[in-house]
Amino acid sequence: MATSPSYAPRGAAAPAVRVAYGAMPAALATPAALAGATMGTTWSARMALPAGCSDQAARMAIQAALDEVVAQMSTWEAGSDISLFNQAGAGWRELPDAFFHVLRHAMALAQDSAGAYDPTVGPLVNAWGFGPHQRAFEPPSPAAIDAARLRCGWQRVALDAARQAAFQPGGAYLDLSSIAKGYGVDRAAMALDALGITQYLVEVGGELRARGKRPDGQPWRVAVEVPDASDDHALALPLEDRSIATSGDYRRHAGSGEARYAHTIDPRTGQPVRNNVASVSVLHPVCMQADALATVLTVLGETDGLAYARRHDLAALFILRDADAYRVVATPAFQALALPR
Repeated sequence: MATSPSYAPRGAAAPAVRVAYGAMPAALATPAALAGATMGTTWSARMALPAGCSDQAARMAIQAALDEVVAQMSTWEAGSDISLFNQAGAGWRELPDAFFHVLRHAMALAQDSAGAYDPTVGPLVNAWGFGPHQRAFEPPSPAAIDAARLRCGWQRVALDAARQAAFQPGGAYLDLSSIAKGYGVDRAAMALDALGITQYLVEVGGELRARGKRPDGQPWRVAVEVPDASDDHALALPLEDRSIATSGDYRRHAGSGEARYAHTIDPRTGQPVRNNVASVSVLHPVCMQADALATVLTVLGETDGLAYARRHDLAALFILRDADAYRVVATPAFQALALPR
């Protein structure tokens, strides 16, 4: 375990993952930089286009891949497959390939984390005002929280792999927002792979996946910023054939001061997470896994989260709040992959 000195005073700006591209010299392939909108946020991609592949083809492939994820897994779309499941009465419902794939991984993680992760947390997310029908923030009443908790519980939703179906027990409301964005990154990467593009860095809302190296032969690099909004304290990481995803309480929250609540809900308590974790970044070959695991570690907190990460040999970076400063803790797997020796 590596613990840094205090990096920044409390109350400073939040940590984030950003791209540290640097110059991209011309090479045999053609450098390209693309961007678009998806999932209520933006996507971007840097790549080396092989001969015969246009930037327009790459842009269309990425957007089509992300649009499919939205059509299947966005609770913000009334006609999406997940919305139709959430509105359905009790019974089995066959699911599209991608939806079932992501839900199966979410359910496995729910079991492995003893409910610290739960894809049925949607009623609680909505009750706290972070769902599709956002409102001016006001904490829900204890009765509203209790009512929402009665609809939650990953054990209530059964899966049938042979039929590729999920059982809606009645009232269950799936929310895959903590895993679908990472899956979208994976699908965008697969779309580029299908075009024969072997050097790229693709990002959706701050979650990233890289393949190969930059055209100049150097690794793609990203930076995890500590909470002082200063490049002086940015940790630059090489990213090759790997993904990085970050979960934290700094991008979406409600209230202020002592009444400030993070958007991440602990399914075990029905309450927003309130611990000393400012953010967790996870390196993993699969962005879907990195995305969901970052949420798990955030919910578990410093002690249990670090124990879980070490037990599963996860490459994780925790930025923690102490009394008047931030502290950075990296797991051994993260040190081995990312930190200079």
